[in-house]
Amino acid sequence: MATAKRSSGSKSGINIKKSNQGKLRASTKTKKGQKIPVATLRKLAKSKNPKTRKRAQFALNARKWGK
Repeated sequence: MATAKRSSGSKSGINIKKSNQGKLRASTKTKKGQKIPVATLRKLAKSKNPKTRKRAQFALNARKWGK
């Protein structure tokens, strides 16, 4: 049985580029260390901007990981 190899600094197999980290948080003006509210993420998931929609949907899905 093959297992997914995890990178040393990451909790999951997902790797987000350094250049893209924090872009959703910056667009919501949420302080570092605080969670982005679910209501805000749902609102952003309906945005006209496709990149914002993608980031918001990713964040909504990522909230379910590890439960």
